[in-house]
Amino acid sequence: MLEKAEKQRRAGSGQQRAAGYMPGFGNDFETESLPGALPQGQNSPQKCNYGLYAEQLSGSPFTAPRGTNERSWLYRIRPSVRHTGRFRRVDYPHWKTAPHVGEHSLALGQLRWSPLPAPSEALDFLQGIRTMTTAGDALTQAGMAAHAYAFNADMVDDYFFNADGELLIVPETGAIQVFTELGRMDVEPSEICLIPRGMMFKVTRLGEEKVWRGYICENYGAKFTLPDRGPIGANCLANPRDFKTPVAAYEDKETPCRVQVKWCGSFHMVEIGHSPLDVVAWHGNYAPYKYDLKTFSPVGAILFDHPDPSIFTVLTAPSGEEGTANVDFVIFPPRWLVAEHTFRPPWYHRNIMSEFMGLIYGRYDAKEEGFVPGGMSLHNMMLAHGSDFSGFEKASNGELKPVKLDNTMAFMFETRFPQQLTTFAAELDTLQDDYMDCWSGLERKFDGTPGIK
Repeated sequence: MLEKAEKQRRAGSGQQRAAGYMPGFGNDFETESLPGALPQGQNSPQKCNYGLYAEQLSGSPFTAPRGTNERSWLYRIRPSVRHTGRFRRVDYPHWKTAPHVGEHSLALGQLRWSPLPAPSEALDFLQGIRTMTTAGDALTQAGMAAHAYAFNADMVDDYFFNADGELLIVPETGAIQVFTELGRMDVEPSEICLIPRGMMFKVTRLGEEKVWRGYICENYGAKFTLPDRGPIGANCLANPRDFKTPVAAYEDKETPCRVQVKWCGSFHMVEIGHSPLDVVAWHGNYAPYKYDLKTFSPVGAILFDHPDPSIFTVLTAPSGEEGTANVDFVIFPPRWLVAEHTFRPPWYHRNIMSEFMGLIYGRYDAKEEGFVPGGMSLHNMMLAHGSDFSGFEKASNGELKPVKLDNTMAFMFETRFPQQLTTFAAELDTLQDDYMDCWSGLERKFDGTPGIK
């Protein structure tokens, strides 16, 4: 529960906004917190209403094709040049950037972790980030990093932007408010949000929890977009109307504040005398958004076998090679299993892609034990994985009647690059040394007698 002083601080901080969100993915939006703050008919008038400054934020080169050209015009109390100054270096030792190879002795293998422990000291969102894996090279804008976070304090006068990539945040426990330059998003477990590269924000806690915990995909490459549906057609999977972009909101606060930036893997901080979240109106298509994973409409087999897990892709960040993603964000939501004559859980396989998985709630159907909400697993490229022994026996011998997988939400960050383990992840106390034992019961069943199954 917030104490009285904290409530008064928030009430008097000069925060202004309208209510609600604007639906659609990749739309060209327009929104204003004060009437007439948004110019009409042009982007950069000689003088803006309310004494605002016009500024463009570009998420793509100016000459990018129309379909991938991203920019938003912001009308703000101060231009962003006043939100910077003489930076000094700061350190976040647990946040790593590719290319990075941890200095540890852990050998190659399939890996799984229990949840991050709750912090024993006050940590805000930035301080609570722990990098598990990195892949590719942020300097060439290729690859990704998989992070876990656990925090218990608000970013009050601290603000951040990431020049290295966009941030896909996946809460597991504890709702958060992500206040960006373009508006606020309240994000609960089973929802996700995306903060574009270079956009300032801060994160505060909502509700009553002991720890706010979740996962982050830092995407260095081309931005996340909706996957093509191919023969599925126009509907199902993640529908564009279910993505929500915040309306304009601003924070008019004249107090000492700090702006921090991540740039080419290093961190820098500058002190300023005001909040940088001062955008009163904006229009464009370079914007944050949130999405409720429960609105994902899964498509699957309705007779026998089942399709590849790519059928559950919510967002994809393309690479230069068609059909081979820089990173995919895939979920395994509630759904019906109806296939006849079929081993229904994910099959055993080896993959050219590398898979970092997490569990938001419930149980993942391929793992009967050990994979719990807040936990993580890593199956790197060409390392075999699949159902554990208990899951295999249950799926191989159970009655094949229609079954609904309910109260479950797992996800995967899948990339074309090998994921390098950080020292933190390799030495984390919650690393499950016995993970490989989950397959030890899979003994030889072969019988060469014709007709024997």
